[in-house]
Amino acid sequence: MSALAALCRLRPVALTVSAAALLPLSATASAADQGDVAAERVLKDDVVLTAGPGGLAKVRETIVYQFAGRRGFERTFPTRTHDTVTRDRVYKLGNLRATSPDGGPTKVSATSGDTQTTVKVTGGQNLTGRRTIVLEYDLRGAIDTVGSVEELRWPVVGGWKVPVDEARASVGGGPIRNVNCFAGPLRSTIGCTQYYTNHTHTRGVYSQQQMLAGEYMTVVAGFPAGTTGGRPLYERRHNAATAFSVNAVTASALLGLLVLLGGGLGGLYLLRGRDARVVGKKAAEGDHAPVSGSEFEPPDGVRPGQIGTLIDEQADVIDVTATIVDLAVRGYLLIEEEDRAVTGRLDWTLRRLDRPMVDLLPYERILLDALLTGPGGTGLAAVKLSELGGTFATRLAQVRSAMYDDVVQQGWFARRPDTVRSRWTVAGLALTVLGIAGTVALAITTEWALAGLAVIIAGAALAYGGQYMPAKTARGATVLAHTIGFRAFLERGALPDGEPMASVQRIALFSRFLPYAVVFNLVAQWAETVKDAGERAEGADNLYWYEGPAEWDLSKFAESMRVFTLTTSGSISQSRGL
Repeated sequence: MSALAALCRLRPVALTVSAAALLPLSATASAADQGDVAAERVLKDDVVLTAGPGGLAKVRETIVYQFAGRRGFERTFPTRTHDTVTRDRVYKLGNLRATSPDGGPTKVSATSGDTQTTVKVTGGQNLTGRRTIVLEYDLRGAIDTVGSVEELRWPVVGGWKVPVDEARASVGGGPIRNVNCFAGPLRSTIGCTQYYTNHTHTRGVYSQQQMLAGEYMTVVAGFPAGTTGGRPLYERRHNAATAFSVNAVTASALLGLLVLLGGGLGGLYLLRGRDARVVGKKAAEGDHAPVSGSEFEPPDGVRPGQIGTLIDEQADVIDVTATIVDLAVRGYLLIEEEDRAVTGRLDWTLRRLDRPMVDLLPYERILLDALLTGPGGTGLAAVKLSELGGTFATRLAQVRSAMYDDVVQQGWFARRPDTVRSRWTVAGLALTVLGIAGTVALAITTEWALAGLAVIIAGAALAYGGQYMPAKTARGATVLAHTIGFRAFLERGALPDGEPMASVQRIALFSRFLPYAVVFNLVAQWAETVKDAGERAEGADNLYWYEGPAEWDLSKFAESMRVFTLTTSGSISQSRGL
């Protein structure tokens, strides 16, 4: 016998002696219980396994157990192994029962864990000394086809919490071509003490001496193909890989998602494609000087604040800025540039002019009131641009709402663009949240999580596509086409030659173009045009709607206008109204 084997044989004895020495020193019940376990052992574990039709194996295990004050024992069987990422091989134990010829425990219970099944055999009283228990059970899933043989592989002995002095096993059920045996940890490749077939090759015989707690003796027997017809049992493992697998349900959900996305793209194409087609056909109708004699006539009567909302369906900061300039050009406001040398900063004063507000649209009227209304609700004659806030900030939302109402009243949209966007966006976000919750629930409980993911994608697409859902009417598309043509005219920055007009008329006419240039980001170009018209007029140091400080002249107007539009847009943005 090797030194290692001798050491293994002496180890249980040492454990028993140590436990006996420590037991009197223990003062708690748990310590005494641990001492009982240390003193207990399996003296002999003899297993007879017979493979039958369909791969069902009958197992009869005769256990000689040394008790030390406990009511029973437990043993762990490995009943599940991870075969692949998505599949587990399972071993099924059934018909568990126990008997004892000498008063041992016989009550059997089984508890399944992730990869193991724990079998407990208990009795009604604490036991000491040697007892014999016969444990019987049915086993399925232990036979697999390997090459040309049916191979039975099963850890017939092991999983004990106590040492095993002697383990023996016998396997039958048909002719046996080969046998093997492994002892130690569950996947050990160390051979057993002894294993062979009987002289008739109908039974495999296996044995192992001195097993430590937690070790196994795994037996292998090869039967000719077709002996039992047994097959391994597999179950699909529920994890992230299987939860998000493609199957009939998830494939249908993904296909439905593609159909919905395709339908959505088709709908957007019909909506946006119509606008593009109308613009292509009718943009040229607006590409001309909007002048009748010496009077300014914008295409379709559209005003600067309406243009931005018409083009991008958004009432933006630049639309409000352009409206302020337009109110000044049309004689409702006077813009006065402050002297930086005196005030120490660049600033402007917006002064109300005494003119009846008969031709103002509702959003223009609200904006004018918002600019020149004090904190207490009293009207102001003038306000500095740097002091905008308070009432102005709170009423900007009303201005924006009135702009959306206006494009509906004009017949350019069937519904308010912001309302349409909000409804689609909220619906998309709600669908996304529902999809997230559904994906989590499906991933935990089923293999249909991809269906929930499809809902998330659909919700996100709906929320994103909602920004493009506001649809113009046929009239709105036509006005848009004329507006795009008008922008092409403004980009050229000059009027065609025609009848001569007075300098004052030319300044007023060119000034009317400027608010539209603000919307189309052509301020620098048209400010230069207005400046040139003013410089040609005799004694013109200011415009009728814009006045500079004492040393200011029209040569500085282009830069002043550029800075004014930027500063105004910044002031509006800081007010958080838009």
